Amino acid sequence: MTFCLGVKTAQGIVGIADRRITSGSEVSSERKVSTHQVNNHCLFVMTAGLRSVRDKAITYFDEILEKEDDKFDKLYKAANAFGDQIKRVANEDSHSLANAGLRFNLSAIVGGQLQNDKEHKLFLIYPEGNWIEVTEGSPFIIIGNSGYGKPILYRNIKYNTPIEEVLKLGFLAFDSTRVSANDVDFPLDVILYEKNSFNIVEHTFDKQDLEHISYQWNALLNASVQKLPNDWIDPILRKLSR
Repeated sequence: MTFCLGVKTAQGIVGIADRRITSGSEVSSERKVSTHQVNNHCLFVMTAGLRSVRDKAITYFDEILEKEDDKFDKLYKAANAFGDQIKRVANEDSHSLANAGLRFNLSAIVGGQLQNDKEHKLFLIYPEGNWIEVTEGSPFIIIGNSGYGKPILYRNIKYNTPIEEVLKLGFLAFDSTRVSANDVDFPLDVILYEKNSFNIVEHTFDKQDLEHISYQWNALLNASVQKLPNDWIDPILRKLSR
């Protein structure tokens, strides 16, 4: 499994992806983010799914970018192209994967801004190759192991949330997933895109870089629980034998 988060804000885009790869009892670390930027033209792709089909789709997409990059003047066209490569890999590999008891499950988040885009864009691409655009009304998307990190994001992230706060919340969503599932873990790749900058900034965090934040968050949670009122519990407690 994996944890990939994309958030579109008024200021730009935040992307977060873990590197944990599990295959049976084997565990390895590999990037799940690829970036491409030249002049007024930049995009990133984050993926979740089987590593073999992910690598194949990314390789095909890189070839398309090398040959036809000048044809992509809006990000939705690049999203279409990557969706086509997902379909291509599905046609090539789905049957053999099914024979091995595996399911074709590649999904992706594509974000960035190309020269004719009026603003930064973020797309979720499904294993079928079709996509939806992430909008102001629902500004984030998670692919991979999504259940544990969503509650904190739903409660706190809005389109106008500052990028630094989104980064904090994104890490807490990752951390909640990491401590609840053994298939998500450090290192953590973070990408930032500031609107109209046509420049993607990348940084990688190891466990020791953020462990103190995780401990502090845990302590704050415990302290907050202690501060919650007890009046609603009293009717139940009074039924206990003393």
